[in-house]
Amino acid sequence: MRAARLIKMVLLLQTRRAMTGAELAAELEVSERTVSRDVLALSEAGVPVYADRGRSGGYRLVGGYRTGLTGIGRGEAEALFLSGVPSALRDMGLADAASAARLKVSAALVPELSDAHRSAAQRFHLDAPGWWQPPNDPPEQLPAVADAVWDDRTVRLRYRRRGTEVERELEPYGLVLKAGVWYLAARVTDGGDRRVYRVDRVTGVEETGERFVRDEEFDLPAFWDERSVAFARSILRDEVKLRLTATGRRRLRHVTDQRAAEEALERAEPVPGAVAGQDVAGEDDEGPAVVVLPVESLNVAYTQLLALGAECEVLEPPSLRARFRETGMRMAALHDDVGGPPAPDGQR
Repeated sequence: MRAARLIKMVLLLQTRRAMTGAELAAELEVSERTVSRDVLALSEAGVPVYADRGRSGGYRLVGGYRTGLTGIGRGEAEALFLSGVPSALRDMGLADAASAARLKVSAALVPELSDAHRSAAQRFHLDAPGWWQPPNDPPEQLPAVADAVWDDRTVRLRYRRRGTEVERELEPYGLVLKAGVWYLAARVTDGGDRRVYRVDRVTGVEETGERFVRDEEFDLPAFWDERSVAFARSILRDEVKLRLTATGRRRLRHVTDQRAAEEALERAEPVPGAVAGQDVAGEDDEGPAVVVLPVESLNVAYTQLLALGAECEVLEPPSLRARFRETGMRMAALHDDVGGPPAPDGQR
């Protein structure tokens, strides 16, 4: 433990030229007294650490000293490529490895480039969760799953499915972070197919002691794209028939599944006898069109299509059309100003 701390201190001083005792203590998560003892130990070992006295004093390496202890291990190198996603690193328990890798890279660079990692971090950042969604707590089993993924180790996975707990022996191929949720891409052992599992539903991970031979042809991004498209299609079990204005057609992809909306719009049919012109925004309007839109359910369609307001008329099914008619009547009653402006709250 102390040896690793001493190496980190040398790398910090090599990267930043000079640091105060308080700065070193904060970086190394020790007391300033421990920093003083470590500096003494380094000096006795032949590392030329010089202490500047006074209010603005601190520690620095003498004579451009550079250590050769900058070799990056496999785990550190792999973590370094993920360092643009700090939340993912923390979730998988790789934050320390990534920090050590960045420090070693900085120490190995020429002085003119020693601030490259800070420069990049100040300019680019990836925030995975969607808007208005508080970040999820990392799944309890994620570090164990990530370890198995890194080392190609077969595991017995227990997870919740439809209210019951199921156990599978899997070859864990990869992890995907989608909208703040972690997913595992894995193959069932004995030649099974590859499947996707939500990591937050995993209740236990047990190593089998065996390693699997990874299929080098496996492409995680392509696999995920294929499965996510298939999943999105699988949940679109109902259809609705709509008459949309030009504005409604432009907005449709923003209120429902984008791919389903685009495919529906490609098959749109113009309303016979409709007159082209300009819409309320002054843009060219080819006239209303009829589309058949796949939806998850009629309840979901009701919620989504409400956002289109009067730019959308539900034609089928009759039950959804009746629901919109009832909603429209209620909204009209609420906004009826025939009797004058609404009274202030509490005075009706």
